[in-house]
Amino acid sequence: MKDQFGREIDYIRISVTDRCNLRCRYCMPPEGVPLVSHEEILRFDEIERLVKIFCAKGIKHVKITGGEPLVRRDVSVLVRRLKQLSGLETVSLTTNGTLLTAHLAALAEAGLDAVNISMDTPFAERYHAITGGRVEDVFRALDACEAYPQIRVKLNCVLLADIPPKDIIALADIARSRHVDVRYIEMMPIGLGGAFEGMKQETVLELLQSVYGPAEPCGEKRGQGPAVYWNFAGFCGGVGVISPISHMFCSRCNRIRLTAEGFLKPCLQYADGADLRLLLRHAAIGVAMGNAVDEVKEHANYITTSVDEDGVANALKHFSII
Repeated sequence: MKDQFGREIDYIRISVTDRCNLRCRYCMPPEGVPLVSHEEILRFDEIERLVKIFCAKGIKHVKITGGEPLVRRDVSVLVRRLKQLSGLETVSLTTNGTLLTAHLAALAEAGLDAVNISMDTPFAERYHAITGGRVEDVFRALDACEAYPQIRVKLNCVLLADIPPKDIIALADIARSRHVDVRYIEMMPIGLGGAFEGMKQETVLELLQSVYGPAEPCGEKRGQGPAVYWNFAGFCGGVGVISPISHMFCSRCNRIRLTAEGFLKPCLQYADGADLRLLLRHAAIGVAMGNAVDEVKEHANYITTSVDEDGVANALKHFSII
């Protein structure tokens, strides 16, 4: 489907929780944030119903996010249900990786296509200072992923200005030795991120080329997002940069976002959007007339008889309203 600017929108990021087991300093304060009650979070059946509608409108790719999505129980069940929807091509997951090892087998069995793992530095002390977590847990998840080659793995590093060059190089070494793409993400001035200075794409590429030699632009499409990739000689994986600040990609953005509370956002930067949870829960049952078009019937919970065959009355009787 195309938006008002003519952009093809085929990708949606769906948050399944606002909770997280880490406290990344650019994302969440040490004391955490006020939590949304469980009743306010979309249920899996509600997410599935919305994605079914989104697919009919042209969405082909879903990424499950949080918070940390794996703090919510049975995310693999949601993955399996989404993978069964007609028209949906890929389901992926973004995670901090600390809980991934325990869930990986179930996610693979459910059909997960790809996983993005956050790792701002591979060094334990600095990782703990940034996130409050243990980088050893993330490396354990990376090792576990090698048993599931059908799941494409990417590492995400947020480019903080105070990350030493050796950390950036050490992360690139992971792409050199493993079949993993490493992506460096420019800091966006959103939320707590606005208080941190970031690093630009050119700085990273200049550093990496000084160590590994010339980078060749990658002509291969590596996922559905805005990352631009380069190949370095001898690397098993690719190196990408997501640069919303130095190389804005708004004109080719292809994604929309659904918050854990069911608020649909056309853009991460702005508060505009629509409360879909309100619509779902106040119009909880979808009824299609027997003479409706097939697209309407596909999204209905119940199909009654046609208008000429007292379809409305029969639907009301079916649900014991009359």
